[in-house]
Amino acid sequence: MNQTAFVRACSIASLLLLVGCADASDIAWLERIEIDSGQAFQGPWRMNESQFLYVDDPSVAFGPDGETGVVWVDNAQRDVLFQMLEADGSKRFAEPVNVSRTPNVFSWLPRFVFGEEDDVFVLWQEIVFAGGSHGGEIFFARSEDGGASFSQPINLSNTTGGAGKGRLTQQIWSNGSLDLARRADGRLYAAWTEFYGALHLAWSDDGGTSFAEPVHVAGHFEVPTRGPALALGPDSEVWLAWTVGEDAAADIHVARSRDGGQSFDAPMIVDSGQAHADAPALAVGSDGILHLAFGENPPGFRGLPRIRYTRLSVGGDGFEPLRTLSNEDFGANYPALVAAADRSILVSWRQFPSPRSRPLGMGFALSTDGGERFSAPEVIPGSDDPALGFNGSLQGLLMAPLAMDDSGRVAVVNSTFLPGERSAIWLQKGRFKNQPE
Repeated sequence: MNQTAFVRACSIASLLLLVGCADASDIAWLERIEIDSGQAFQGPWRMNESQFLYVDDPSVAFGPDGETGVVWVDNAQRDVLFQMLEADGSKRFAEPVNVSRTPNVFSWLPRFVFGEEDDVFVLWQEIVFAGGSHGGEIFFARSEDGGASFSQPINLSNTTGGAGKGRLTQQIWSNGSLDLARRADGRLYAAWTEFYGALHLAWSDDGGTSFAEPVHVAGHFEVPTRGPALALGPDSEVWLAWTVGEDAAADIHVARSRDGGQSFDAPMIVDSGQAHADAPALAVGSDGILHLAFGENPPGFRGLPRIRYTRLSVGGDGFEPLRTLSNEDFGANYPALVAAADRSILVSWRQFPSPRSRPLGMGFALSTDGGERFSAPEVIPGSDDPALGFNGSLQGLLMAPLAMDDSGRVAVVNSTFLPGERSAIWLQKGRFKNQPE
C-alpha cells in the first residue's frame, strides 16, 4: 500500500472505529549532526592486536533536562566514548569523554541510561580473553557529573563463557548481546548472554556501585540464548525477551518476573512458524501493555527479512496475532522500540536492499494509539545515502539506536562506513509536529 492509499484507509478506519491513526509525516526530522568520524579500515581478526580503524556502535538516550546523550566506540583507540548535546544541538564537551579507558582491549556495543539529575550509566562488552574459547566480559561504569567523568569500570560477568556474544551457530554469532534498564526507584538491571549459551540478569540498588550476583535465567550450550531485551513494568515487574541459536526456526521467548528479577515465570513463546525470529525489542507502555518487535527471516534464510510486531494486554495470557510493520520491497531486521506516556509507539529497523547485503538506511513506523495501528513504513531521511557507505556495526547489529521522550522528541543514531575512506557517527533528531517547541 502506498502512502496516499494508507492515509485514505486510515481515515476511513478512524471514522468507523473512533480511534486516531498515525502517519509517518507526524514526525518532522531535522538535519543530521555528525558526532564523530574516523578512518574506514578493518584488517584481519588478530584478537586485540587487530587493526580496526573506524568509529562504530552508537546508542542514544534523552537526558532529564532536554539534552541528548550518545555513546559509541572508537575502534582505533579501542574505547567507549560519550558526548552530551544540549537542547540547542551544541556539544557539551570539547572532546568526547572516555568511558572504558582500556586502550589495549576492544570495547564494543555500549548501552546507557540516564538517572536522576547528573547520573549516567553505561554498559558494554569488553573483549577480554579470560581462558575460554571466546573472549568477552560485561563492564559497567557510572558518571555522577553529567558524563564529564566516569567511575572505574567494573566487570559484571567474570566468566570464561564469552559474555556479550549471541550465538546463532558455532561459526556465526553477534556481539552486543546485552541490555540495560533503570527503574524509577533507581534500581538498575543488566542482562547479557554468553557464547556458551547462558542468559544472565544482575541488578544494583546503590546506583551502580555494586551489583548482586547474576541470576541464570535461561540457556545452555545446546540451546544458546541471544539478543536479550529488558522492559520494566509497574512495581517489581521485569520483562525479559530473547531468541535462541542453533535453531533455523527459532522463536522469541518472553518471561516475566514478579519479584524484581529474582525469579521468572515460564517463558511465553511467540511462534513464527518455520521462520527464524531474532533481535527482540521490548517496551511497556504507560497503559501497562507490553509491546514486542523482532526481525523475522524466511525459512532457510532465503529472501528478505521483515519486522514483526505484537503486544500483550495487561492480564492477558497470550500475545496478539503478529503484524508486519516493514516494507515488503526491502529487507528489514534488528528493530528498536520505544514508548511514550501519550501511548505513542515508535519502531525503527535496519533496511537491507538484498538478503546478503550490508544494511543501508533505517526504516520506521509510528503508532499514536498504543499499537492499535501503525503508519506506513518510511525511511528516516538521509539514512540511506549511499555516498556515506553502509550502516550499522561491523561487530553485530544488536544495538540501541532509538530514543523518544514524553515531550514529543525523537532521536536516532547511526554509524556509516565507506570502505577505505571514512566512517562516522550520526545523530538525527525529530519532533512530533503537534508538540510545542
